[in-house]
Amino acid sequence: MLYFVATPIGNLEDISKRALRVLKLSSLIICEDTRVAKKLFALLEEKFQIDLKNKKFLSLHSHNAQKRLEKLDISLLKENIISYLSDAGMPAISDPGCELVKFCQENGIDYEVLPGANALLLAYASSGFCESQFSFFGFLPHKGKQREEELNRVLNSPINSIIYESPHRLLKLLKEISQKDPNRELFLIKEATKMYETKFKNKASILYEELKDEKIKGEWVVVVKKSDSKLKGEITKDDILKLNISKKEKAKLLSKISNLSVKECYNLLLKNDKSKN
Repeated sequence: MLYFVATPIGNLEDISKRALRVLKLSSLIICEDTRVAKKLFALLEEKFQIDLKNKKFLSLHSHNAQKRLEKLDISLLKENIISYLSDAGMPAISDPGCELVKFCQENGIDYEVLPGANALLLAYASSGFCESQFSFFGFLPHKGKQREEELNRVLNSPINSIIYESPHRLLKLLKEISQKDPNRELFLIKEATKMYETKFKNKASILYEELKDEKIKGEWVVVVKKSDSKLKGEITKDDILKLNISKKEKAKLLSKISNLSVKECYNLLLKNDKSKN
């Protein structure tokens, strides 16, 4: 049985009793970074006075996931209690744990995901943006055309968006948004659940000026308020729907400005046509 165990994103007390019990019973710990996992286990042992020694650790990260999964012993996963952890928070969200979930599904391995701390939901609940729908974009591409396109998708999204950002790219993100839409409302949270957790909420241009001379530390979550108007020079869903082109071509264009696949966009176009008839 394979357990996907949510770990604290900052405060050790956020780990559940159930997660601690599963970690105690697990003989093998699959994790993003064995050094991070071993440090966490030492802290948990000291904090909760439990024994987490004599564990084997196996790394599974974005650079080795495919080769590692090809060599995994399926019988080992089926016959033992094993845990997977990301470096922090819910596993399989913006980490290779998702590939391990698919591996379990494809090979008939029983698995269970234990709920726990999650940075994106904590940030959204803290934002004061009360709409029930939002999109999660994880980490944007670091540079180039891909980053530009993905950021445009965020800013043109019809619903609020959530982004993870590292400390050395936060100011770059704020500058980019300020240049495209200086009045866009943002909510930022850094070091969530930790001693120096800090929240910011204001227009993009104001936040950039406020933070550009600060020493940016810690991991950040950015919540981007949806805009009711399109950015100058950017195409919208309505623009695409008005085009005299095939549904297939419309679906391709809609996919580029949304968080949906081409197939999903095509199916929505078909559904809209049926509702009109």
